[in-house]
Amino acid sequence: MAVLAAGLAVAALAAPAAKGADARVAALQVALYARGYYGATVDGVSGPATVAAVRRLQARKRLAVDGIAGPATRRALGWRGRPRLGARPVRAGLKGWDVAELQFMLARAGFASGPFDGEAGPRFAAALQRFQVWAGIAPDDVAGPLTVARVRRPPPRSPLRFRLPVGAPIGDGFGPRGNRFHTGLDLLAGAGAPVGAAGAGCVSYAGWDDGYGRLVVLNHRLGVTTWYAHLSRIDVQPGACVAAGARLGLVGATGRATGPHLHFEVRVRDAATDPRFAL
Repeated sequence: MAVLAAGLAVAALAAPAAKGADARVAALQVALYARGYYGATVDGVSGPATVAAVRRLQARKRLAVDGIAGPATRRALGWRGRPRLGARPVRAGLKGWDVAELQFMLARAGFASGPFDGEAGPRFAAALQRFQVWAGIAPDDVAGPLTVARVRRPPPRSPLRFRLPVGAPIGDGFGPRGNRFHTGLDLLAGAGAPVGAAGAGCVSYAGWDDGYGRLVVLNHRLGVTTWYAHLSRIDVQPGACVAAGARLGLVGATGRATGPHLHFEVRVRDAATDPRFAL
């Protein structure tokens, strides 16, 4: 899927998108979202909503209404429409299309940095540094060719298998949600439901986190950790080692939660991975 000289042919990207999201489409969605033309999830998947948003922009700017994000359409997006990723090293303080593309790629690799907005702020810098350490790159806080090449690789998956920590339907899954990236599974259990360890491990953290609320983190083998967030009560202490199924606490809605549920994550050396591949 090449970016043609005539521009980014949004409709042409629709077919390959079934095999995975395209970060270039995500960068386009970010720019359209910021301008109020696109209100769906920034998922990197071209579809009717993305094409319609491009058409709305083109009609508003009196451009040829063809649904293709060519050079004139990209210019109409201002700084969010340029430059392409790879045209310059990306570092903190920059903003543009390439930053948005890299934000999406970092999130997909397990290192989300907040809203997809095309601005390389402090959270972006922290995520970039964490990724570089994870990937074995000297953490210079600059996304040059090596970092970009590494972040393009398939995202990590857990080498271990786990059980669901609570028997409940899955709500939001791992992946894009709105203009952010959701780093785990939301299990829609009622308040007070017992939460069990997804596998044998030792408690590395049990306490309060502003976003996660009451949080328990278990260390497992091979650099894998599991995270249990928004608990109403914690029933384990740091350093305790538990068997699979041992009660860690109770489902709640602490931290940034709109209602009772368990937010469950599986990380590999701190990279958030899709828990569904570990079940």
